[in-house]
Amino acid sequence: MILNVFNKLDLKIKLFLYGRSMTKIFIDGKAGTTGLRIYQRLSKYSDVELITLSEAERKDTAARKRAMNQSDIVFLCLPDQAAREAVTLLDNPETIVLDTSTAHRTNPGWAYGFPELSDQHRESIINSKRISVPGCHASGFIALIYPLVESGILPKSAYLSFHSLTGYSGGGKMMIAEYEDPDRDKSLNSPRQYALGQNHKHLIEVKIISQLEHLPHFSPIVSGFYSGMQVTVPLFKEQLTSGKTVQDVVQVLKQKYQGPIVSYIDSLDVNGFIATNKLQGMDSMQISVAGNEDRILLLSVYDNLGKGASGAAIQCLNIILGKEETYGLEI
Repeated sequence: MILNVFNKLDLKIKLFLYGRSMTKIFIDGKAGTTGLRIYQRLSKYSDVELITLSEAERKDTAARKRAMNQSDIVFLCLPDQAAREAVTLLDNPETIVLDTSTAHRTNPGWAYGFPELSDQHRESIINSKRISVPGCHASGFIALIYPLVESGILPKSAYLSFHSLTGYSGGGKMMIAEYEDPDRDKSLNSPRQYALGQNHKHLIEVKIISQLEHLPHFSPIVSGFYSGMQVTVPLFKEQLTSGKTVQDVVQVLKQKYQGPIVSYIDSLDVNGFIATNKLQGMDSMQISVAGNEDRILLLSVYDNLGKGASGAAIQCLNIILGKEETYGLEI
């Protein structure tokens, strides 16, 4: 009974009972794009002690295991299989894991780190020892579709499609080097569609989290700007639940997203154009609806490295620590 009560205590209270004021955090995969940005953000936290490894220890399993089990919170910024293996190294039952990979996003034992979706999502982040940070493309789709399915405006049986425009930083260090090479291939000078086999790893995530019965069609497109993301989900009026209109769609999204991080705005365009890098360097997300009564466009704009990656991870951390949710974020 006493142990159960202790397990439910806020992390700050536990640290006080331990006689500590600093939260110990380890980033496994600090050298990657997401890990490096999380590290840079955390270096500004006065109440966080960052556990780091030397270059020689960075890939040493014993050293990583020791660092993880000494930590209050561990960020996993690793490829999927490496993230799964990293979790097996944990022996400390009190260590909280924030995984930025795809590995655990549909695992029912892990909280899904998108608190704006519902009170239940937020409570899961607060109470769970295992939190999966949402995928970049997936965040924009789920933000648009989850509220419509939740409210009954869009049936779970809907067949959907979406496309996503992204900056090249989402491809990691190798793709960044390709695009920033002054002698790069000419094909990189134009937008490039990929995942043509319709097997993108985010598809299962968007289906399960959005509570859909079918996988959507997905067309991701990468282009020659560093970061930024725009997701578009087209809908015909006939796809909505009978009697529902575009006004109902707008009302649900407007009520759901009132900031400070995810906000509904009436229009995303400037003179009829939406810039995909509109929120580059920011951790916020803007949601809107365009089109007309018959052909509706659901739109989300954000930074693939912000709300689509490290910004979302830091937001979850702030919730766990009981801090202001926007602390350390660019809004």
